[in-house]
Amino acid sequence: MSDHGSTGATRGIELTPEHPPDRMAELAALAEDEGFDVAFSSSHYFNRDPFVTLSRMAEATDELRLGPGVVNPFEAHPVKLAAQTATIEEVSDGRAVFGVGAGDRSTLSALGIEHERPLRRVLETFDVARELWAGETVTHEGTFTARDASLNLEPDSQIPVYVGAQGPHMLRMSAKHGDGVLINASHPKDLEWAAGQLEKGLEDRPAEYGPFEALAFASVSVAGDEEAAREAARPPVAFIVGGAAEPVLARHDIDREAATAVSDALEGGNLTEAFGHVTPDMIDAFCIAGTTETVADRFAAALEHVDGIVVGSPLGPDLDEAVARASDALERATEQ
Repeated sequence: MSDHGSTGATRGIELTPEHPPDRMAELAALAEDEGFDVAFSSSHYFNRDPFVTLSRMAEATDELRLGPGVVNPFEAHPVKLAAQTATIEEVSDGRAVFGVGAGDRSTLSALGIEHERPLRRVLETFDVARELWAGETVTHEGTFTARDASLNLEPDSQIPVYVGAQGPHMLRMSAKHGDGVLINASHPKDLEWAAGQLEKGLEDRPAEYGPFEALAFASVSVAGDEEAAREAARPPVAFIVGGAAEPVLARHDIDREAATAVSDALEGGNLTEAFGHVTPDMIDAFCIAGTTETVADRFAAALEHVDGIVVGSPLGPDLDEAVARASDALERATEQ
């Protein structure tokens, strides 16, 4: 990894296509104007399509790197994902990144999709994608099948792969094989632990793979008013708590009963009730929420352990203002 906390820290942003593509294009242009380096369009079946959205974001920007953040190789065939990402590379004149991860188990189960051997599937997905992007014809038999697959696009082997990761095995695999990692965490405790896992993976990384970048894919809510920012953080924090592994909850001393109340309400489809069960401790553990000053301090603490930050949704009660405030906070954090 590069020097932690340097002014060269990557500044990323997650834009959720819960908004129409025109609005997403506006937000991408704003993010570029505010100095962000890379924008990820998140992928959930209930939102708009990330690749359609990325295409519009590409038209509205000149230098911003763009990619899905993150797609999973269970909802769509890995060869199809490679073709879609290569299309974004083409329409953006070489600015695509490939954010890929195992997907959310509960969301996939709602679609009747088995979440089998996620680590192996993710690794095979980007291995095959790299071969396809390089212009090769691929036959693959593993967690998925591809026979004599190739892409009818200009070869391009420059698309970097960022693996969405949270658990120890996926973190190590990303460091050994990927170009970067999107660590699904906001708190220094979690990021410090993740950095330790990445170091183990980097020990086995072949030298010819080149540099590796660790980015915190952090849930952020920023506003002029501390309480407003924290209130806007409730929905994403509820979903994070609902999917959090036991060791993660234990690391932050999150009350087990309170966490169960959140996850039970989510599983029952009672979103308002779930958001109401979110405690201040949960917001502190799983979101960087507050004023620009508060968020800047939290970003600085995170940058002790990673090479950059992707500012994840919801961003804050006022989206345009939050993009500007998040950029300001990142600027302050890298100057500390």
